Amino acid sequence: MAVRSEIDRTPAQFTAAVEQVRHAVLRPEVVVDEMPAPQRIAPYAFASSGDVLVGDDELATGRFILLHDPAGNDAWGGTFRCVTFARADIEADMAADPVLPSVGWSWLTEALDAYGSAYDAASGSVTVVRSEAFGGMEAEGADAQIEVRASWTPQTDSPTADMGGHAAAWSNLLCAIAGLPPLSPGVIPLQRRRGVR
Repeated sequence: MAVRSEIDRTPAQFTAAVEQVRHAVLRPEVVVDEMPAPQRIAPYAFASSGDVLVGDDELATGRFILLHDPAGNDAWGGTFRCVTFARADIEADMAADPVLPSVGWSWLTEALDAYGSAYDAASGSVTVVRSEAFGGMEAEGADAQIEVRASWTPQTDSPTADMGGHAAAWSNLLCAIAGLPPLSPGVIPLQRRRGVR
């Protein structure tokens, strides 16, 4: 009786891209775990979650998802799409600044540019929420958060295209919304083991 083996039909281009994301050089404050990827958005998907940890404090959280459709997707303008989410608590006074959403978006685009991660068709939203407690909850004071939700099409036609740069840019976005200063140019962060908290 012959044993039937399941053939892996995952495109080599997607497998290589996932390996680049897994081996991306991320900010040392970002602890990453792989998570189940969405199944209905694209034929192939890879997802990871990340938290910005400084000491025992979790300053920001987010997700990075890599989607791939070998047939291409007209809405994406390519065969790959990066999707990200990042959220952090902020000072209530900061939430009142009308330019904060624009600044939040620039944290993403500047991080992509800093890593040389060429992209097209970027879209997304930056949401700033501020809440004030009243009555029996008044002692809790004001609370505020910023959320960045974005997607973009990485340019993959360049011989130097590397999906790891897109994941590294996401880690910089997480640290920016957490209020951490940017790393100085040329500084190579020491890596934490992934999946260890």
